Amino acid sequence: MSMINYASREINCKIVYYGPGLGGKTTNLEYIYEKVNPETRGKMISLATETERTLFFDFLPVDLGTIRGFKTRFHLYTVPGQVYYNASRKLILKGVDGVVFVADSQVERTDANIDSMHNLYENLAEYGYDLREVPFVIQYNKRDLPNIVSWDEMQAQLNPDGVPDFEAVAVKGIGVFDTLKTVSKLVIKVLG
Repeated sequence: MSMINYASREINCKIVYYGPGLGGKTTNLEYIYEKVNPETRGKMISLATETERTLFFDFLPVDLGTIRGFKTRFHLYTVPGQVYYNASRKLILKGVDGVVFVADSQVERTDANIDSMHNLYENLAEYGYDLREVPFVIQYNKRDLPNIVSWDEMQAQLNPDGVPDFEAVAVKGIGVFDTLKTVSKLVIKVLG
């Protein structure tokens, strides 16, 4: 649920990067942070405990325009990848405006992708959200590796509703900004 700051004339939107452990969520955020103009971004914050880590930062994109005279500031978050950190994953989803599911394309990560997607649906449902009504994009990451699931098969497993999806190699920045721009535009469309 976006927050409006009347003093700064900003609408603050929360986008959460969700998916299995080691799938590329953190790599996406680190790449975006590195490439976004330092004058338009906040600090990268890492909340780390002994066993889990969450990253977040905010930025003000200059190319997306305004909504009724308000600038849009995006707050990007990652969730801990492992499903057994479910309490943290659920808490980070509270008030979400858009979701990016980062799937690991490696064959051996198929079950982890499916489990994480089910977990996303369950956690959103507990807040009364239906993922089919939330701005949602899927990124098939690690497409440069030799042992990957085909794009058609990943779509069948993870994207039966046909939401926007992108192939990516986050460590090289391939597909990272396409994913972010699409989910951002979907969020703005809901706000407009």
